[in-house]
Amino acid sequence: MHIAIDVREALRPRKTGKGVWVRGLVEALRTREIDLTFITDTPVPNEWHTAKHRELVVPGTGLLWHLHVATALRRIPDLHCYVSTVSYLVPAIAGKRVACATVVHDLIAFRREPHERRARWIERLTLGLALRRSTHILAISESTKRDLLARYPSIDSKNVTAIFAGPFREHPPLNEPHGQFILCAATLCPRKNQKQLIEGYASLPSSLKTFQLILIGSRGWRDGEIVDLARKTPGVVWKQYVPDAEYEHLLSTCTVFALPSLYEGFGMQILDALSRGIPILTSDRGSLKEVADGAALIVDPGSTASIAAGLERLLADADLQMELREKGPKQAKKYTWDRTADLLLQALRH
Repeated sequence: MHIAIDVREALRPRKTGKGVWVRGLVEALRTREIDLTFITDTPVPNEWHTAKHRELVVPGTGLLWHLHVATALRRIPDLHCYVSTVSYLVPAIAGKRVACATVVHDLIAFRREPHERRARWIERLTLGLALRRSTHILAISESTKRDLLARYPSIDSKNVTAIFAGPFREHPPLNEPHGQFILCAATLCPRKNQKQLIEGYASLPSSLKTFQLILIGSRGWRDGEIVDLARKTPGVVWKQYVPDAEYEHLLSTCTVFALPSLYEGFGMQILDALSRGIPILTSDRGSLKEVADGAALIVDPGSTASIAAGLERLLADADLQMELREKGPKQAKKYTWDRTADLLLQALRH
């Protein structure tokens, strides 16, 4: 089998969640006996080059890059399928001439939760056409698959496969909280809900103010109110983007991990925390409850009071902390990059 795959986001110096997802999938696919062509706009690492694995650096940016890719794919000999990991444009353009598998991370563009306007309209204009022209559709959670089928009921559910994700590290050290802090890792934007998390933290009783709230994540969009609130709220520290090593250190030493997002297609940060046995506070929306599956404290992300009550309970209840520490790693073992690669390959062979 010969697969071409868009790896651009895996090569970014500052990877978003999608970039981490693409990198994890590619690393698992590289262990398989298949031919891979890495479609990219920058050179791939030297270790990715083998007799079976090669790169195709395509010039251009934006729409022009996608048009060039759609043309280039037709010249790749013996190509079984192109996997479009982060964009719907190539399947929409080339889907009639090249077999394409489209990855759908979420349907935030079609929901009422806040989303960046330009991305919203690009996804709305291209997703439907990409789905109609795709050989197969790959959702990254059962939640995303349900949302997709509800939005596009004409799609045959047999043509949609949930392939999930794996952890940031396959065998992480267990969490040993040396610090007194709550950690939230996510790009600053309304959908990640940091504003209500800060407000919930601010309303904690004074006896729990020995715990800091540490936010890590780059600036996103419509984040001015979040930044202002983080800077003026006592006990809140915003570290902006941090390197992988610092992310690992913070995960291994935090008391609680909090991600009360309004909507997520998967929520890889939750899997990172589960695998380390960290007590988690997260949302009852999107895929987060699915990924945690009883191994986290679930709150209503639209309610500051619910977030505050959840934080207070997690910080004060040692028995609950111990219960979640035991459940987390067991739940995390259900998700591996090998499983994701297997599910993708099975879908493409049918």
